[in-house]
Amino acid sequence: MNRIITISREFGSGGREVGRRLAQALTIAYYDQEIVTALINRTPEAEEYIRYMAAKRPLPLLPITTARTFGVPTNCAVAKNLNFYIQESSVIREAAERSDCVIVGRCADYILQDLKPFRLFIYADMRFKIERCREKGADAAEMTDKALQQKMISIDKRRAHYYQFYTGRNWGDKANYDVCINTTHADMGKIVLAIEKCIL
Repeated sequence: MNRIITISREFGSGGREVGRRLAQALTIAYYDQEIVTALINRTPEAEEYIRYMAAKRPLPLLPITTARTFGVPTNCAVAKNLNFYIQESSVIREAAERSDCVIVGRCADYILQDLKPFRLFIYADMRFKIERCREKGADAAEMTDKALQQKMISIDKRRAHYYQFYTGRNWGDKANYDVCINTTHADMGKIVLAIEKCIL
């Protein structure tokens, strides 16, 4: 069985950086935007779906059990969104079965649960996340701290809605992860070393 590490993360906490560094340290594949690209290449309608998912919570007209059981919905738009989620899940599973890998986001910890991935959740204090966003993103320079904080909260709410809808679990609940890491003012290199010791 391949070694699989999944990373869920708060916006601005450095989860992607942890994932990239960990993949480099272990010399294994790293998937984040690559999953989206693969999905877009698989179907021309996927780009529309991804824009939709970025704008609002998934399938608000249906109860959560519909998404999890993939019952046949009567709403055409809802059926399309469920279909794209199934396809994205397929892309994630193909990547995990292909080789050892790190996968960021997209409910990978849930989708791959039968493959027993090592599941990480990365979080940080709000002040640290604001500072990090200002260092890493040019668009943050044009925003006040209050506006930036509201944006981060909004993004994390969408992530939480998405995760809960498709998994029935609470995003960020420590019971769903093997290790939760607070990156506030932490050395990313030391964090990666610590994770390596946990999984090797």
